[in-house]
Amino acid sequence: MSQVPTTATTEITTREAINELKPGDRIEVLHQVKVGQKIWNTKTVGTVVRFERRRHGLHFRRNVDDKAFSDLVVLKLADGSLTTVTMDEFSQLRRLG
Repeated sequence: MSQVPTTATTEITTREAINELKPGDRIEVLHQVKVGQKIWNTKTVGTVVRFERRRHGLHFRRNVDDKAFSDLVVLKLADGSLTTVTMDEFSQLRRLG
């Protein structure tokens, strides 16, 4: 029996703004962080390392075909650290000069 990885990647996303990103692009992402009843608006600025569409099983009610994907952008921050931003319908992405 083969094991299906809990995380898999694909190269195609449905978001035009993400598809147009290239490694080395400097971007700003405005997004919300929700924990319980609290919501924080935050901004992440960094240089694109890569983007991907990752398969996962985090949803309570899954699709009929049991596939759920999230668009992710891996950014290198000004201090040299890496961070991953999950893009959702409320995220706003903007390229910086």
